[in-house]
Amino acid sequence: MNRQIKKLAYSIIFLFVILFLQLNNIQILQAHKLNNAPGNNRKVISSFSRPRGAIETSDGTVVAQSVPVKDSLKLLRQYPEGSLFAPITGFYSLNYGSSGIEASYNSQLTGHNLPITSLSSLFSSHTQVGNVILTASNKIQKAAQQALGNHKGAVVALNPKTGAILALWSYPSYNPNPLASHNGAQEQAAWQKDTTGSNPMLDRAISRTYPPGSTFKVVTSSAVLDQMPSLASHSFKYRTKIKLPDTTHYLHNFMSENCGGTMPTLFKVSCDTGYSKIGLDLGPQRLASEASRFGIGKVPPIDIPGAAASTFPPVSSFHNNLATLAYSAIGQYDVALTPLQDALLGAAIANKGVIMKPHLVSQIRNNQGKLLQTISPSPWLHATSSKTAAYVTNMMIGVVNGSGGTANNMQIPGVQVAAKTGTAQTSGNLKDSWMLAFAPAHNPTVVVAAFVAAEPGLTNQTGSAQAGPVAKAVIKAALQIP
Repeated sequence: MNRQIKKLAYSIIFLFVILFLQLNNIQILQAHKLNNAPGNNRKVISSFSRPRGAIETSDGTVVAQSVPVKDSLKLLRQYPEGSLFAPITGFYSLNYGSSGIEASYNSQLTGHNLPITSLSSLFSSHTQVGNVILTASNKIQKAAQQALGNHKGAVVALNPKTGAILALWSYPSYNPNPLASHNGAQEQAAWQKDTTGSNPMLDRAISRTYPPGSTFKVVTSSAVLDQMPSLASHSFKYRTKIKLPDTTHYLHNFMSENCGGTMPTLFKVSCDTGYSKIGLDLGPQRLASEASRFGIGKVPPIDIPGAAASTFPPVSSFHNNLATLAYSAIGQYDVALTPLQDALLGAAIANKGVIMKPHLVSQIRNNQGKLLQTISPSPWLHATSSKTAAYVTNMMIGVVNGSGGTANNMQIPGVQVAAKTGTAQTSGNLKDSWMLAFAPAHNPTVVVAAFVAAEPGLTNQTGSAQAGPVAKAVIKAALQIP
């Protein structure tokens, strides 16, 4: 009998040991895995019940905040400006996760629990959250929204000296408030609406590429000055069309214009035949390497998710197909840029050849306003020399000031603007419109890339007519010009 009792006791002890080991395995070794397992929404629900910091613009407008509500989650995320800042803030959703600043600065917004250090701290908040202060301005963002209106497109404005983004607008946009709802059916309906049809959740400023047209001539010109400077003073034949190598086809100037001369003259009137010949003279290797130096082919290091790399065709694609090089030199064929990357081309020229890392956040502050973190400007790429940047700047001034310049409508009294237009053929007679500009030209504080997508029935589809007024309005807002 005693032996049976001992066996039973040993068996019970053994089972307790197994149970102890399994509990430790679950609570310690497997805790992280189980906590993040698909279908386990306890972590999500817990995070939605915790305090979360606000997101504010550089000029003090709250664009995301959490407010108390009488349900099991206790706090509801709200976006007071609706769709205006959705391309920047993103959304914070129980069922669909997060995007934008909400995703990339989640740890700072969520904050951490403070230790109890005194009796008085027992009766105060134990959670320190981070309030995110944007580089973007409510005033400049509204100017971009109003200027673009109901045209599908995007606007990026930034400070070329720091990389701070002043406005980032994409239209159509979406309202993040329904996605933050605690009502599952409302969230689902909003998600379906925002990810179908015109796809308003697509951030056209950073996530979608388009042929940049003649704004790419900034890169082609820099390639000449950096790698084959003798071409800059060469006078190119006046013509309305140019025969493409190894084909029976011709590349025509816009509206069959007759143009030629040296590079500054070609640049001012945006002469396609002249720049196509420049591209052919440069050759694939020089043009491709210059594009890479400006960041084309790389994902810009912006501090929100979803940025896409712009593209320039690989050198091998031009072998036995030089006709496509003529088109690539003028921003057509398989050249495709995001509006952000287009703005970074302008930023390189405006900042003496250096592209600073683009960023949307300047500071993190705690509940009491104490500074926790400052995002310091840092270089991304050395795209070109200061000498080349100065030369291209003067050519961009000529586009605005010069007789026959394609961006004459960018003139602002008392402020010198430097600009380059872009009109890119898409399909049939449809054209995308671009304007790349910065000001004041010799000490720039703002670069703007404005993109207006091709639309059936839209008259005068040129960069000057469609994108020019958008860029001009944003520059004026940034410079506080009425």
